[in-house]
Parts: sequence; structure tokens; C-alpha cells
Amino acid sequence: MADKEQNLVGHLEELRKRIIIVGVAFVIFFAVGLMYAKDIYLFLMTNYHGKLLVLGPSDVIKVYFQLASIIAFAGTIPIAAWQIWLFVKPALHPNERKLALSYIPALFLLFIAGITFGYYFIFPNILRFLTNLGKEIMITNFTADNYFSFLINITLPFGIAFELPLVMMFLTSLGIINPYTVARLRKYAYFILVIIATLISPPEFISHLSVAVPLILIYEVSVSLSKIVFKRKQKLLIE
Repeated sequence: MADKEQNLVGHLEELRKRIIIVGVAFVIFFAVGLMYAKDIYLFLMTNYHGKLLVLGPSDVIKVYFQLASIIAFAGTIPIAAWQIWLFVKPALHPNERKLALSYIPALFLLFIAGITFGYYFIFPNILRFLTNLGKEIMITNFTADNYFSFLINITLPFGIAFELPLVMMFLTSLGIINPYTVARLRKYAYFILVIIATLISPPEFISHLSVAVPLILIYEVSVSLSKIVFKRKQKLLIE
């Protein structure tokens, strides 16, 4: 009993250490993001030709914090993945350790790919559609807070969604999930993804469709790749 309690305390202490490292990394990347917030702001304004409005001094700080948070989130992903790998490493077999380690850079790259896809393909189309919708009867002016909140709500979910194939492949390789079981839950997954698309996109059909369709495609790609991993694993077990 004493040994079990000692092991539990050791695991909790190790977990605490990993969480602190991740937290420190987030703070560092957040500070870097604040340093370059103006440059990031100018870069993200390429889809909107004009100047944004602010309704008060605090709005400027809020926008800078939003931009710095995205940089911190992106930069912390590989650090967090590395710390998770170190934490679970003792419980993994040698081949599982190598597999998990190989996924760490891919997590970061897929997140960046998802953000890029959302920013260059989804966001400008939705923004253009909504702007043109009221162009003849309204003067289009955006506040900086609303513009960047809208931008983050559209792009960030794609950064997370693009990591789904890798996560499902990894969990399949560890035997935690069965892709064929996941595939049978397809209708429920579609329903959840449509709800997510509805929540993160503007309240009209075209925007919902523009977000929901890519999310569903990502889900199908994830299931297909997981099936490949599952079949290879079954083949190795037979051999």
C-alpha cells in the first residue's frame, strides 16, 4: 500500500513538473507574441484593406493579447507534446516511444497548416460574402475587437481539426480506439461537427456550410488513415 501511494505521489509530482514547464513555455511565447503584435496585426490585415475601429483604449490591449495568445498557443504545442511524451514514456514499448516521438513535429505542422487553410481559404470567402451582403445598404466598418475575434473563431478550430488525423492514427496504433467503431458513429460525428460549425461561424447558411464541409472531410480522412494503421497493426500481430 505504501509503495502504491509513493508511486502515485511520484507520478503527481512528475505531472506537476510537466505542467509547469508547459505553463512557462506559454508565458514565454506569449511575451514574444506581444513583442511582435504590431507586425502580426499588419500581416493579418492583408484580407481587409482599411483601418479597423477601436471604441476605447482597452480594445487595443485586448487585440494585442488575442494575437499574442495565438502565437503562444501555436508555439506551446510541440513543447506540450514533448512533455506528454516524457510523462508517458515509461509506460510505452520501445516501438511506441519512437512512434509517439515522430508525431510531435507533425502536430505543430498540422496546426499551422490548419490555421493557414482557415486564414487563406475559409476566412476571406466568408468575410467577402458577409461584406457584400450589406454593401449597398450599409457602411461597412469593423472594430478591431470584432474583426480579430471573428478571425480567431474561424481559423483556430481548423488548426485543431487538422490534428485529428494524427491523433486518431496514434490512438489506433496504441489500440485505444478502433476506426471501424468510430466509422459506425459517423452520423453522430456529423451532427456534432455541424453544431460546431454553427457555433463558430456567422449565423447564416453559407458560412455554416463553408465550415462544416471541411470539418466533415477532415473526419473522413482521419477515419481512413486510422483504418490503414489498424490493418497494418493487425497484419503485424498475425505475423
